[in-house]
Amino acid sequence: MIVTVVADVLGEQSNGITICALNLIHALSDAGHTVRVLCADKDKKNKEGYYVLPAINVGPFQHIVDENGIVMAKPDAMEIGRALKGSDLVHVMAPFPMGRVAVRMANSFGIPVTAGFHVQPKNVTAHFAGTFNSRFWNDLLFKDFWRHFYAHVDAVHYPIRFIRDMFEKSCGHKTNGYVISNGTPKDFLPRKVERPAEWEGKFLVVCTGRYSKEKKQILLLKALTHSRHRDEILPIFPGQGRKEKELRRYSERHGLSPVFRLFGREEMSDLLNMADLYVLSSEVEIESVACLEAMTCGAVPVMNDSPYNGNRSYALHPENLFAMNSPRDLARKIDWWIEHPEVLRTTREQYIRFSEGMSIDKSMRKMVQMVEEVARTKKEPRCRNAARKNCA
Repeated sequence: MIVTVVADVLGEQSNGITICALNLIHALSDAGHTVRVLCADKDKKNKEGYYVLPAINVGPFQHIVDENGIVMAKPDAMEIGRALKGSDLVHVMAPFPMGRVAVRMANSFGIPVTAGFHVQPKNVTAHFAGTFNSRFWNDLLFKDFWRHFYAHVDAVHYPIRFIRDMFEKSCGHKTNGYVISNGTPKDFLPRKVERPAEWEGKFLVVCTGRYSKEKKQILLLKALTHSRHRDEILPIFPGQGRKEKELRRYSERHGLSPVFRLFGREEMSDLLNMADLYVLSSEVEIESVACLEAMTCGAVPVMNDSPYNGNRSYALHPENLFAMNSPRDLARKIDWWIEHPEVLRTTREQYIRFSEGMSIDKSMRKMVQMVEEVARTKKEPRCRNAARKNCA
């Protein structure tokens, strides 16, 4: 069958939505389906199977879009119609403008639609002063997601149960939801990796992600100032983003010497195999792909016990969680792991075994099954011309 994947975010594999989209595209192709991709990535122009829309410049907010690795596509109805014509199913990765128009047009053509749930309202409100902790604004966004997007799809993919429950409670509606983990990637496997000489004897603590407000890397730096073992710890922050200068200034003021730089995929796999702990400092995560990568490599996670962090359900030990946004409790948890090396070793093995049940192969088989099941749904076109022409 023909499946059209609508993905605003489809650039480098440094963004969770990008990784999820590429995994699905590859899985559908491997299952023998024809995949079309609707995106705004210029480098895909004239590539077979890709339909490329121009990007929208959102003026004073463009720096936020750029720093999050997102391309906001201009919803060109003619090009969207070309991508959708003859499709058996449309899968939309996120409730952005291009995706919303694609859903409306797919419904008008009578094409079944599935959609992913990879964005929380707090991922948006984190960038606007005074709204991040506002229940009003976050609930308003949830309701907007429902009214203008998810209410019009035939099935929703939730990477983890907590976000399905949160969304349905907030918008006041049940959905045809499929809970399927994003899965642990094939290129992140446990193996023996030699550390660089300058890292020998150090307790490696890795904290990945964009340097941004909601990722809260500052919590780890603050925790180190309270740690009994601060001189033994080497904190490593793979990533980039608008908060880098702030993080560097804090480190300099407090005599800390972290590593700040962007790592490639292969480098990240090596790093996570070297790491002792992986700190998920973020307050807002649906299901962090980076945390899954760390667990697969045996880096023991210490995660923010925030109600907006779905990964906290993967805690195998009380010391895998620290009190929400508390640097002092994070310091206590890091110190505990340093002082219990045997438990650290056995927990590392537990996470490697735990991750085997969340392999990307298993997750993608379930995703393909979801797509095939929903594609069998017969719908009446909502436009006068049932020939699936552009009638938006």
